[in-house]
Amino acid sequence: MTILTRRTILKGAGATATLPLIGTPVFSAEPLKVAFVYLGPIGDHGWTYAHEQGRQAAIAKFGDAIKTTIVENVAEGPDSERVIRQLAKDGNDLIFTTSFGYMNPTLKVAKRYKKVKFEHSTGYQRSKNVASYNARFYEGRAVCGTIAGHMSKTGVAGYIASFPIPEVVMGINAFTLAARRINPKFETKVLWVSSWYDPAKEADAAKALIDQGSDIIAQHTDSPAALQACEQKGLMAFGQAWDMSAFAPTAHLTAIANKWGVYYVDRIQKAIDNTWSSGDTWWGFKEGMIEMTAYNDRIPADVQAAANATRDGIIDGSAPVFTGPITDNKGTERLAAGGTLEDKDLQGMDWYVEGVQS
Repeated sequence: MTILTRRTILKGAGATATLPLIGTPVFSAEPLKVAFVYLGPIGDHGWTYAHEQGRQAAIAKFGDAIKTTIVENVAEGPDSERVIRQLAKDGNDLIFTTSFGYMNPTLKVAKRYKKVKFEHSTGYQRSKNVASYNARFYEGRAVCGTIAGHMSKTGVAGYIASFPIPEVVMGINAFTLAARRINPKFETKVLWVSSWYDPAKEADAAKALIDQGSDIIAQHTDSPAALQACEQKGLMAFGQAWDMSAFAPTAHLTAIANKWGVYYVDRIQKAIDNTWSSGDTWWGFKEGMIEMTAYNDRIPADVQAAANATRDGIIDGSAPVFTGPITDNKGTERLAAGGTLEDKDLQGMDWYVEGVQS
C-alpha cells in the first residue's frame, strides 16, 4: 500500500512528535480522488479503452490510496465543460481529460478551481494547475508505413482521418514517408470523417477508399469498423490505440497500443507526494507510452525485421521519422537533406508530404 504524504495525520506536529500518545486515535489519510473524462465508451476497444487500461494500471499500483471516477461518452464542447466542472465540484484532486476538444473547457474550469490539478491529453495550452500530455503516435505510424510499403500490391493505402489537427497530420505524414522509403511511388489517400468515433462513418470510409484502389487501410479513428470492412474484402489494415485483432484476425497486421498507464502512475505519484507541477509531456516508444502489438503471421519475417528496425532506429535516435530531404505534396522542399524537424515544427504541422492525397 502506498503511503499518502499529501496530508499529514498530525498537522503542525513538531519534528520530535513521531509517535501518537497512548489512547490517541490514528486517522488514515484520505485517498487521492482521481477522475477521468472519456470521449467514447470504454468498450470502443480503441482510444478510450486504452485510457481505461491506463486507469486500471494506476488502480493496480496504488490500490486504496486512490479513489477513481470515470465519465464515458462525453461530447467535446459545452457538455464536457459541465462534466469537468461537476467533477471538480465533487472534490476530485486530479482530473484527466482525455480528448483534444476538452482543452478549452478544461482551462476554463481550472480557472475557478485553482486547488484542483488538471491534466489534458493531446492539447497544447497549459496553466499553473493544468498540465498537458500526449504520445508520439507518429512513431508507430512510421512502423505501420514501413509494413505498408512492403506489403501493399497496389502501392496505395487509405487513411481514415478524424480532424486536421497537427497530431493527425503528422501521423499521415509519418506513415507516408516510411512507406515511400520502401516504395518511392507509394500514395496515401486520406478521407476525413470529422469524428473520433463513429463506426458507421468509419466503415463507409474504408469501403470508399478500397473502391479507390487502396489495399491496406490505416486509421486515426477509434472503432474496429474499418478493420472489419477489410476483413470482409480480404485486405489488410492497422488497428488504432489497442490490439483490435479479435475483430479482424486476418486483416489486422498490427496496431499502435497506447500505454497510458506509465504516465498515469507517474503523475498520480507526484500528486500524492506533493511534487506535481504543470508542464508538457510527450512520450513515445523510448518511454514505453506506445508499443506495437503482435505482428500478424501473414507479415513475412523480413518485413517484420524491417518494421522492428524502424522502431529501434526511432528509439536510439539513429533514424528519426522526420529527416530530410522532405518535399510536400505541392512540390515545395520543406526540409533539406540531413535535416530533422524539431518538436515545435511537428506540433504545428499543417502540410502534407509528397504522396499524400487529401
